[in-house]
Amino acid sequence: FPTWKRTLARRTRESQMKRFCRAQAIQRRLEEIEVTFRELEQQGTKLEKLLRDENDSLADQQTQWTNQLLYLVQKKNNLMSEESDLMIAVQELKLEEQQCQLDEKLRSYMNKEDALKTPEDEKAEQEILKQLVEVVNKRNILIQLQEEKRLSEL
Repeated sequence: FPTWKRTLARRTRESQMKRFCRAQAIQRRLEEIEVTFRELEQQGTKLEKLLRDENDSLADQQTQWTNQLLYLVQKKNNLMSEESDLMIAVQELKLEEQQCQLDEKLRSYMNKEDALKTPEDEKAEQEILKQLVEVVNKRNILIQLQEEKRLSEL
């Protein structure tokens, strides 16, 4: 087994592990966001109830409750934005994994001697190359989407 093949296999495993760890971290954060959403909903419900039920309370108290409610809405919006970013990251990870798999397949066909390639091999190689270009284009669209979102937030 040539050294370059071992190195390539090791790098492939390392990149798979990195993607796996990123996916786990994203999943954990999405779960944390879901829990925080529920907590914010509960707090918001309590504040809304206080604002509706306590008509005769002091204006300062109502202003304070209103400000707290607005703060909760802002916090929820920030979490929704983060969740959206994480969902884009999940899609990007899936496309990255798909790209790596296609790269491996394409490499196996390209490493084959041209004289030994059958017409089916050449057709498969072209199909894989076509799929690879599609995946790269999809990743590019996701990157553009993230950039547009970042610019709109500024």
